[in-house]
Amino acid sequence: MPHANTLWVVDQAKSLGFDLCGVVRVEEFPELQRTPEWLARGYAGEMKYLADPRRSDPRTAMPGIRSAIVCLLNYSTARPLSNDPSLPADSSRPSGWISRYAWGDDYHDVLRKRLDALVETLPERFAEPFEARAYVDTGPVQERVLAKYAGLGWLGKNTLLLNQMLGSFFFLGVILTTLDLEPSLEANELPPPDLCGSCRRCLDACPTQAFVEPYVMDARKCISYLTIELRGSIPEEFREPMGNHVFGCDICQDVCPWNRRAPIVAMPQFEPRVFQSSEENGSEENFPAGVDSLYLPRIEWLLGLSEAEFRQLFRGSPVKRTKWRGLLRNACIAAGNAGIRPGMASHARIGILLERLAASEDQVVAGSARWALSRIQ
Repeated sequence: MPHANTLWVVDQAKSLGFDLCGVVRVEEFPELQRTPEWLARGYAGEMKYLADPRRSDPRTAMPGIRSAIVCLLNYSTARPLSNDPSLPADSSRPSGWISRYAWGDDYHDVLRKRLDALVETLPERFAEPFEARAYVDTGPVQERVLAKYAGLGWLGKNTLLLNQMLGSFFFLGVILTTLDLEPSLEANELPPPDLCGSCRRCLDACPTQAFVEPYVMDARKCISYLTIELRGSIPEEFREPMGNHVFGCDICQDVCPWNRRAPIVAMPQFEPRVFQSSEENGSEENFPAGVDSLYLPRIEWLLGLSEAEFRQLFRGSPVKRTKWRGLLRNACIAAGNAGIRPGMASHARIGILLERLAASEDQVVAGSARWALSRIQ
């Protein structure tokens, strides 16, 4: 019966659309014991929430916790990877890169809806009183570690959870519960083996060299951190290596061999948002109208967004986390790396936008725009 209960939970999760599900008893895990040292080295940067002591021991996350139900949802859409040589390199339309997970709706909302639905089904199977809380990057929980010991994959050299069949383009959600569920892995069964082997592609491909060593990342150098979590100016040493990234980064996943044959999904929620953009900055004829997408968005479109437009367009999108000033800052850096030169079709239009931003009262945006101008003049 105990194992049957776990199988029932897994079946319910899959019926709600999750690709994989596993159960693990909540306890101390070796990876979490190394968190204090990682924090002491300063690798968390400005992410102070990572210092929450509950993250080092999931048993402290809620009273009476016994088990964690870990759910996995694939988001690998059918679009080229960021390192695909077939991507257009059009100087008349320089584009930015938004991380694949942020092209569509906010994954927090998508996963939370399914996790809550799974919680609501539990009383159908379990008559005794219990508590259950769902988390999607919103609590003191390290989902990838719980996922490893729930049998869903191994922690790769790029610090992400890897699955032999699904690669790494997936979201993780966790339900912590006081139910005493039988783990998916039997008592004498180990988590999936580390299949990274001697491969170093993710480590060597990182433009900012964010990996101190295999399995250890200095988040302060990570492009995802720089474009999303960092609130101030981007250190100059990282600006050129950032390339055209305006929100997040997929490079260490795009080069991973385990993602080559990962299945593609066609969930509308994760398809790139498309906007019918008006003439940027009013009715000036210098800025043509057109269709813009979060897949390879035009840099000049991003540079011309007002704060009101940003709030409207990115409502319910992960991109809102970087805030308007952060997206402008990132777009300025991308413009400076776009290889735009005088005489090119886009040079005058982007130059006007950058001049306008260089006069901004926001010193982070203004400084980023001045840096970009120095690169294209």
